[in-house]
Amino acid sequence: MSPLRLAERLLQLIPVLLGITVIVFFMMSLTPGDPVELMLGDARATPELRESLRRDMGLDKPVHERFVLFLGNAASGEFGMSFHHRRPVSQVIWERVPATVELTLASMTIALVAGILLGVLAAVRRDGWIDRVATVTSLVGVSMPGFWFGILLILLFAVTLGILPASGRIDYAGEVPFVTGLLLVDTLLAGRLDSFLDALRHLILPATTLGLAMAALLMRVTRSAMIEALAQDYVTFAEAKGLSRARILFRHALKNALIPTVTAAAIETGTLLGGNMIVETVFGWPGLGRLVVEGIFTRNYPLVQAAVLLYAITYVLLNLCADLLYATFNPRVRL
Repeated sequence: MSPLRLAERLLQLIPVLLGITVIVFFMMSLTPGDPVELMLGDARATPELRESLRRDMGLDKPVHERFVLFLGNAASGEFGMSFHHRRPVSQVIWERVPATVELTLASMTIALVAGILLGVLAAVRRDGWIDRVATVTSLVGVSMPGFWFGILLILLFAVTLGILPASGRIDYAGEVPFVTGLLLVDTLLAGRLDSFLDALRHLILPATTLGLAMAALLMRVTRSAMIEALAQDYVTFAEAKGLSRARILFRHALKNALIPTVTAAAIETGTLLGGNMIVETVFGWPGLGRLVVEGIFTRNYPLVQAAVLLYAITYVLLNLCADLLYATFNPRVRL
């Protein structure tokens, strides 16, 4: 893709992000519940105190003025103060981002390895027992709600067997200095193998919950694309030339079959970021998704609006990356 074309694609993202910002802002503003009342609870506060707090939070201004103020803060990279934390929203969010990134990367690794591998095996052994088992498993994985699957894993591995923790990122005794925010990396940098293994144990259940659902979809997409690729003339020609089966599968067929898989992976990665809200809540994972859920319950408008905007930016950029990868896997594609 030429730099001019890339700049054009990036400019096309601006209306999309602006539309998402408008929708999220006004939906949160129309949500029943007063942040001041939720913050004070049953406290016997005077009307003057309530009005002072509402003025301090900027809730005394009309909706359109608050929206203009939010756009100005977003353009500068700041999103105002968090109602609940009484700290800058950007600071609160970036403290939670590493946990979500670590969970997403682990889930993607599980999904890509399992989904592509099973998809290739199912296509190669079409109508065999591997294909049937993989197909049934993928149907179950796509149909199963993530939060329900997570609870089943907790009941089995944490409650019944007691071999994996049910919540959190790491035990208090295993905490290490903050460097990257990714505990698997920070524990290795600190030379703490015991803490690394503890962080890995905490990561297994939530990453498996998110990763297997994504793997089920990638398996189905890869299988269909691989079956179609194996029926093409260039595969027959490669077999006639005497190329090894492995080279035909992975060098020729899989490279072309990965084009729809890349699309599905990009979309599902964005879904991981949004879908992990429930999973992070189930497993007590201190990431951005759980923070957003807490912000919704407390009507923390600036926090929720900023987090959703970050989700939207990540989602559209992932789709742009998928478009760029099209040209890598298939030079005939022109963006």
